[in-house]
Amino acid sequence: MNLYENGMVTPQEDALHEECGVFGIYDLDGGSVARSIYYGLLALQHRGQESCGIAVTDTFGPNKVYSKREMGLVNEAFNKDDLETLKVGNLGVGHVRYSTAGNSTRENAQPLVINYMKGTMAMAHNGNLVNTPKLREKLAKNGAIFQTTIDSEIIAYMIARERAKTGTVEAAIVNAMKKMEGAYSLVVMSPRKLIGCRDPFGFRPLVIGKRDNTYIMTSETCALDSIGAEYIRDVEPGEIVTIDKHGDIHSNTSMCISREKQARCVFEYIYFARPDSKLDSVSVYNSRLTAGRILYEDSPVEADLIVGVPESGNAAALGYSIASGIPYGMAFVKNSYIGRTFIKPSQSTRESSVHVKLNVLKEAVEGKRIVMIDDSIVRGTTCGQIVNMLREAGASEVHVRISSPPFLHPCYFGTDVPSETQLIAHGRTVEEIREIIGADSLAYLDMNRLSELSEGLPICTACFSGDYPIEPPKEDIRGEFEK
Repeated sequence: MNLYENGMVTPQEDALHEECGVFGIYDLDGGSVARSIYYGLLALQHRGQESCGIAVTDTFGPNKVYSKREMGLVNEAFNKDDLETLKVGNLGVGHVRYSTAGNSTRENAQPLVINYMKGTMAMAHNGNLVNTPKLREKLAKNGAIFQTTIDSEIIAYMIARERAKTGTVEAAIVNAMKKMEGAYSLVVMSPRKLIGCRDPFGFRPLVIGKRDNTYIMTSETCALDSIGAEYIRDVEPGEIVTIDKHGDIHSNTSMCISREKQARCVFEYIYFARPDSKLDSVSVYNSRLTAGRILYEDSPVEADLIVGVPESGNAAALGYSIASGIPYGMAFVKNSYIGRTFIKPSQSTRESSVHVKLNVLKEAVEGKRIVMIDDSIVRGTTCGQIVNMLREAGASEVHVRISSPPFLHPCYFGTDVPSETQLIAHGRTVEEIREIIGADSLAYLDMNRLSELSEGLPICTACFSGDYPIEPPKEDIRGEFEK
């Protein structure tokens, strides 16, 4: 059955969505950090386009936090007046969000600001916990009143409660981490400290940077580049890093586990991260070139032109071209001014979300055998429509190569890979998928070669293999607390 017939699945649903991006900064000289957070979040916009927020405090003054959270893109949510209001702070955190659990509402936007007995704390979280129901129930029985439907609030509550029993925020975070299962990279703004931590498996990235006497912790190195900061190092899986008012970087590795058990999300290298970023010192751009090379080595085909589906397919397409010697070209024009929240065409009109976002250069593909490289096929609707667009533009053959293995299982660690029944590869052979999308040939990246993308660093492959590094929940809880 063709999954994109009769509007069963809309094209905008047939894609992986980014999770979240976090940004924390501490200017030890007392300078305003609001604009730097703004530019850092712009650089991380690809990681979340539903909502965003900034929270700042002045470490030389009273422990007062100024914050703003809004739905939409960063440049839509913040104007000059907002940044002027927030300029009072020299310590701050920011966040861009795509919801993988909880509603897409302003109440669920981050950073979360918590007032408790030790003062005020702001926190931004990237990832997803798998034991959310258990933690939420325990907190509720002890009197917690929840203002959001996101697991990030549970993390903030646990840190605040543990802080009442410990001498430092870091000790409170260690105690909270012992109870948390799943993926989390956090940046925490306490009254006089910037703290970052990463779950023991290292699912989501977190890096440390420096600019003059200002320190930064953020999801990707591209955010450091955007504000002229230099990369220092990555926060290690299971590590808690504190930057204090003296500029000292303190490390607590009490939660670290063995290197063999680490499980970085391989899709950070394939799709999520910007190609100009480095994750655990591995170049994302080089990872995608490697994916393209592997695709050619394992699945060569005679063709006239190699093209990538913008943006994440482009580097892999170049890698395929370099390995094969077949010219690399541009076949698609992308409308760069469309966010995730644009008004989508209804089923009763002839407009297509794919056509609104992408158009084919007929002159580039007409009469040619095309190899089209994309990062993944989720439900198959978008891929099928793009193949059809190439044929309508005159391509004589369309061969599809995918720079990841087939999706067979859902993800519970911050990526919205849907349930198995919604995945085109579930219960189908590659040949059956090829027929559905209408390609002349189809090949995926070999599972056995995934580790080459991370240069041997341990990775999570659960969405492809079903081998989860943590026991997954028995029920899909990702939308459990939606109102």
